[in-house]
Amino acid sequence: MHFYGTQSVTNDGHLMIGGVDTVELSRTYGTPLFIYDLELIRKRARGFIDTFNRLGIKAEVAYASKAFSCIAIYQLANEERLSLDVVSGGELYTAIKSGFPAERIHFHGNNKSYAELELAFDTKIGCIVVDNFYEIELLKQISEARKQPMRILLRVTPGVEAHTHDFITTGQADSKFGFDLNNGQADEAFQKVVNHPYIQLLGLHCHIGSQIFETDGFSLAAGKLMQKISIWKEQNQFECTVLNLGGGFGIRYTEEDHPLEPQVYVEEMIKTVQENVKEYKLSMPEIWIEPGRSLVGDAGTSLYTIGSQKTVPNIREYIAVDGGMSDNIRPALYDAKYEATIANKANEQRNFTYTVAGKLCESGDKLIIDGVLQKAEPGDLLAVFCTGAYGYSMASNYNRVPRPAVVFVESGEHQLAIQRESYEDLVQNDLPFTLNKVSVK
Repeated sequence: MHFYGTQSVTNDGHLMIGGVDTVELSRTYGTPLFIYDLELIRKRARGFIDTFNRLGIKAEVAYASKAFSCIAIYQLANEERLSLDVVSGGELYTAIKSGFPAERIHFHGNNKSYAELELAFDTKIGCIVVDNFYEIELLKQISEARKQPMRILLRVTPGVEAHTHDFITTGQADSKFGFDLNNGQADEAFQKVVNHPYIQLLGLHCHIGSQIFETDGFSLAAGKLMQKISIWKEQNQFECTVLNLGGGFGIRYTEEDHPLEPQVYVEEMIKTVQENVKEYKLSMPEIWIEPGRSLVGDAGTSLYTIGSQKTVPNIREYIAVDGGMSDNIRPALYDAKYEATIANKANEQRNFTYTVAGKLCESGDKLIIDGVLQKAEPGDLLAVFCTGAYGYSMASNYNRVPRPAVVFVESGEHQLAIQRESYEDLVQNDLPFTLNKVSVK
């Protein structure tokens, strides 16, 4: 069994994370429970940042917080000198409430509202990544009315398709995101903002996909962006100060995944940009990147309690847990694959095959299909690995199931980061029916 970060097993067979016994965590906080290994998050963040520093490249490493956002994780990101990528007014509000420095916040999104953009201006964030012509007009209205400057990047689609799932490729031409680099849209957007008195264009942004295991796509995209920048410099004397190459760096979910170390992605990006700077006689821009999953994905473990079991003779053995697609929709949405272990029997032999079903009223609510585990019994604890990205952040109250608690662990200590929802939380925004009854004849 492959363990992640600080995971280990005690003499009595209990899975440990961050020096804390998962059995003890289940007794303290209940299940389902998200457990985050802070040491591994810090290691990943430093892997990116230290590589830029070692190579003498001015950069910002922005945590793409859609992967997992809450006040505590934003505070950890600030502690590790990360910048922050937010994609909604809610994420921006949470970041500001956490005390995160506004000047290191970058605001993304393909349909930012007027109110969200006003919040960005109110809080004086560092940069808005502009996605479409409608947004340009909103920015002009707000900045001119306030006489307040705002730094921006133009998000472009370079026509590079990453080797990933169809639903999570975002750099190809047919995308809801960004200005097409090849059909004139990017040039039109450039002309609309380049000489505006309050909009300061820093450069370009792209994001070619997610869960990417090679560097070729990043290099190809960087080359296309630098070529466009060289044309704008020649024709308009534009100096690009920032090149944002996005994120999408892959992690290991199963033995079939072979991700690269953070420094490998960074070194290849820097090499490509430097080659293009030399070829086109440009100034070296700052390089910004946006790791999300690669910072928190394999640092997160979901802990469940096993309940019912069902045998379908000659077909399948099911075990059911006290969570499911309400806290991890990725298997149903993306056909995502995970590995797991029985956390209170982690040193026992794994020779039983189970399909792990959730408790939600959907036939497709299966977390793992035909996973090899220790012998499972009701009351055992199932630890599903690498659920730190897009688990809690995509969680729902489907079937009126409360969302789990989130706990941080590090150096033998543990701290609650998000409280478990109660049944009372589920109805706190509900209002009673008050319309006049309609008589039925």
